[in-house]
Amino acid sequence: MRRARVPAPIGLLAGLGLLLFLLPLAGLVIKAPWGQALAEFRDPTTLTALGLSMFCSLTATAIALILGIPLAVILARTRGPLRNVLRALTTLPMVLPPVVGGVSLLLAFGRRGLVGSYLYDAFGIQIPFTTAAAVMAETFVAMPFLVIAVEAGIRSLDHRYEEAARSLGAGYWTVFARVTLPLLRPAIFSGAVLCWARALGEFGATITFAGNFPGRTQTVPIAVYIALETQPQAAITLSLILLAISIAILVGMRDRWLGAL
Repeated sequence: MRRARVPAPIGLLAGLGLLLFLLPLAGLVIKAPWGQALAEFRDPTTLTALGLSMFCSLTATAIALILGIPLAVILARTRGPLRNVLRALTTLPMVLPPVVGGVSLLLAFGRRGLVGSYLYDAFGIQIPFTTAAAVMAETFVAMPFLVIAVEAGIRSLDHRYEEAARSLGAGYWTVFARVTLPLLRPAIFSGAVLCWARALGEFGATITFAGNFPGRTQTVPIAVYIALETQPQAAITLSLILLAISIAILVGMRDRWLGAL
């Protein structure tokens, strides 16, 4: 079958679009202080920020799995206008500016927030500017990626397996645990990886809701922003770490997660 020839203007525009992605990455790699990279990586501040980022992003992913899978089930098996409303609310953090998300979290869970005021007055619990706040901010912005991937997986399931299990007398929880979840394993894995990657790179909501406290809320993206003003070499090294992780995720997943979406 003969392929259609792409017009030159489309090829030119596509090339410009590709350069828009490649040039910033090339600048980061070429200008990187490779001779000092190892020393910068071993710096206690860098290791602390990296460790905190791993802890917060993995915790956020775990919370997203616990809350997001049931939410994806509801979205996939709800019909009518209610599903559209729920889906819009669930995916809103994907398009909402992260700083706005951080402000929203602050107004909800701050000391004078809708829920935060009760928690502080009744139990003395203050969430903002703590590690818990960083986890909440990352969960807020990252969980939609998992929900969408799992919802798409549920919609693509062959439900005859579930119906066969029910016809044999299996209850809802047995079917869900032994039939549905194993069939959803690829979608759950893909969604969890995307969720973790998004949580690892979260900046706006985190710095707004959790602040910048080294060892407590200063994750790698925040450390990059702070170091860029006084220690650009350290900022570039931290950026390279995030770039390497992102490339590893994309190469490892390849087109697998695209199929899940």
